[in-house]
Amino acid sequence: MLCLLALLLAPPQAMAGDSPARWAALAGWAEDVLAAAWPALLRSCRQALAGQEAWRAGCAAAEALPADAPDAARRALLQSWLQPVDHGTGLLTGYYEPALRGALAPGGRFLTPLRAPPPDLAPDALLPDRAAIEAGALDGRAAPILWVDDPVDAFFLQIQGSGRVALHDGRVVRVGYAGRNGQPYQPIGRLLIERGAIAREAMSMQAIRAWLAAAAPEEARALLHANPAYVFFRVLEGLAPEQGPIGTLGVPLTPGRSMAVDPAQVPLGAPVWVVARDPLDGTPIRRLVLAQDTGGAIRGRARGDLFFGWGTEAGQRAGLMQDREARLFVLLPRSMPATAPAPAASAGSAAASAALD
Repeated sequence: MLCLLALLLAPPQAMAGDSPARWAALAGWAEDVLAAAWPALLRSCRQALAGQEAWRAGCAAAEALPADAPDAARRALLQSWLQPVDHGTGLLTGYYEPALRGALAPGGRFLTPLRAPPPDLAPDALLPDRAAIEAGALDGRAAPILWVDDPVDAFFLQIQGSGRVALHDGRVVRVGYAGRNGQPYQPIGRLLIERGAIAREAMSMQAIRAWLAAAAPEEARALLHANPAYVFFRVLEGLAPEQGPIGTLGVPLTPGRSMAVDPAQVPLGAPVWVVARDPLDGTPIRRLVLAQDTGGAIRGRARGDLFFGWGTEAGQRAGLMQDREARLFVLLPRSMPATAPAPAASAGSAAASAALD
């Protein structure tokens, strides 16, 4: 991603209104099942937060809580350790880990490559655009790691940042983000809205897929090529089927409890309180999540991308999630100013991107 390391190391920008919020301002705070978020919180602590003085004591206390501790004890710990900082209202989208069909070598219907990055790829390198890469501009430099049967699936895999590729012998290969070509990201959903092809209120990943399926092949290809950004992948080893993909923080993502953020605004690993609405039934989403990932389109103080998991239902929710009235509260140690720096991520991180806006 563009200067990703610099973003991870940069301090969140001080903004007007960075005053602490009262816990009573966090809608639904008393009702969330905090035990469901605790494993993700402990992963954030172990990977990054506990190594910083401001977080160390609270992380140790969180680790020391028994697995069967009541939520009242977890809530009391968080309230004594952390202070909510209101980041305001913004856009919350969703992403997930899609399933694809693939092969280890090209042939038959498996003709679309998932490429590893060139071995000499620098973080700020500018490579050929999507159309040029798909025409062979990086042949010999960016080797395919797998071949899949649908170019549209491959495109959306790049948007999501990670996926599961089923081979004909029953094996499932996990792939994750390994770099990008440095070209600007162009949301194709926005282009379809601007052209009047899809109404803004009807925009979703599902709507984009339907348009692509109905379009002539050359029209569909031209729309995909309108996004010059291209994502490279690596094989993710050692992940159990019940584990999510590896996020930028370097830990497996937890469905419904991990979120991609702008690391210039939110410290990676930090707890965040989210107030939004479910895209399928409109029920409130009021829960503790952890800032454990980043994305090329995730920019802004109140901008988040919620990880929904994997499978059909996760894909439905992620594709429809576009809450422009979502409210985010970042929970920081009481001894830490709102401008505290974000911890650096481990090498070889994954990244999520929003496809629609």
